[in-house]
Amino acid sequence: MLRLMATQDLIAYKTRLVDPFLDELLGQLPALLVIGPRAAGKTTTIGRRAGTVVRLDREAEAAAFAADPDAALRGLAEPVLLDEWQNVPSVLGAVRRAVEADPHPNRFFVTGSVHAELENEVWPGTGRLVRLGLYPMTIREQVGATEGSTFFDKLANGEDLSVPSNTPDLRGYIELAMRSGFPMAALQLTGRAREAWLASYIDDLFSHDVEQLEASATKKRDPQRLRRYFEAYALNSAGVADHKTIYDAAQVNKATAAVYEGLLTDLLIIEQLPAWTSNRLKRLVHQPKRYVIDSALIATALRMDDQGVISDGDLLGRILDTFVASQLRPELAVSATRPRLHHLRTEQGRHEVDLIAELAGERLIGIEVKADAAPTARADGKHLIWLRDELGERFIVGVVFHTGPRLYELDDKIIAAPISALWG
Repeated sequence: MLRLMATQDLIAYKTRLVDPFLDELLGQLPALLVIGPRAAGKTTTIGRRAGTVVRLDREAEAAAFAADPDAALRGLAEPVLLDEWQNVPSVLGAVRRAVEADPHPNRFFVTGSVHAELENEVWPGTGRLVRLGLYPMTIREQVGATEGSTFFDKLANGEDLSVPSNTPDLRGYIELAMRSGFPMAALQLTGRAREAWLASYIDDLFSHDVEQLEASATKKRDPQRLRRYFEAYALNSAGVADHKTIYDAAQVNKATAAVYEGLLTDLLIIEQLPAWTSNRLKRLVHQPKRYVIDSALIATALRMDDQGVISDGDLLGRILDTFVASQLRPELAVSATRPRLHHLRTEQGRHEVDLIAELAGERLIGIEVKADAAPTARADGKHLIWLRDELGERFIVGVVFHTGPRLYELDDKIIAAPISALWG
């Protein structure tokens, strides 16, 4: 029933940005909950630290924990990894009771690929399980450049950004975006095999994953209608379009769309980025900015290749923005400056900043993403310049990410940087 982590699971492991933080937490905490999309690498990353791995998505292993989770936990070699907890939710109560009885560090890891139960009012992990997100891999992780400060901490501390010698061009960035951050697709597959894996991932998402999440529902969702909704959502990734625009395109009603958005959010495949607000700025739009969690899923859902993306200016911009957001998201939890990501847009779109990182102390970093090899201050940095002038000392720096090779200054506290500076 129980499986120890096999030797082959350790071969060619790529260090994740979260690894040092994990070790720091486990030196002091008895139990840790790691959530993230399915196939993002949770089991591999956490399993390297486990004395016992229990796969609760396997019926034979789950049976004993479903029958008597307290008894099943006793006597296992610690630390114990309980993988895909949502298949046996009662295991959380058993972990809580075990920690209450003996709170010494590094006892339990709990991993899962759904978010639904985490907001439950009677969530048993409160005060017992510290939560941490693990997302698809960044390029920084894929190329083995995880040492050193995060992007946010570098800018906050006045460190210089650097550009790798083999920085891509526009087509190269699109190829990276469509390579995906899921470890299997990014590290082990190429060409048609990768395309088939990503297509299968989406197929499973609309059938098995949704069905598992709604196991107790009397009415099951229509996979085809859900697929249409996801395709419409993908077309609007990195946008602040009204939800009605999405569900009208998918030909579903408002109530159905709300359920679909909730399901995909619970499965950690989409995310809403909140609007940044301030009493110093007027006429700010409060709508969230919607993202698909991995840029390759957009192209896969829409059945687009790299040439198709490059030929479609609107989709090109959305995929680049989604790609940059996916590089920054995993750095949020491990940055000393404790950033939170937002977006900014004023009414009628007079001013718009793709991403706002609000750091501890209410300091801000503004980020724009451009499908341009040589951005200028007047055309591409104007919104960041406006934000700088409005916020004064709170504004640390603005970065215009672009697809060219050079890093240069656009204006005071405004720089143009190749997207590759995120892993340089």
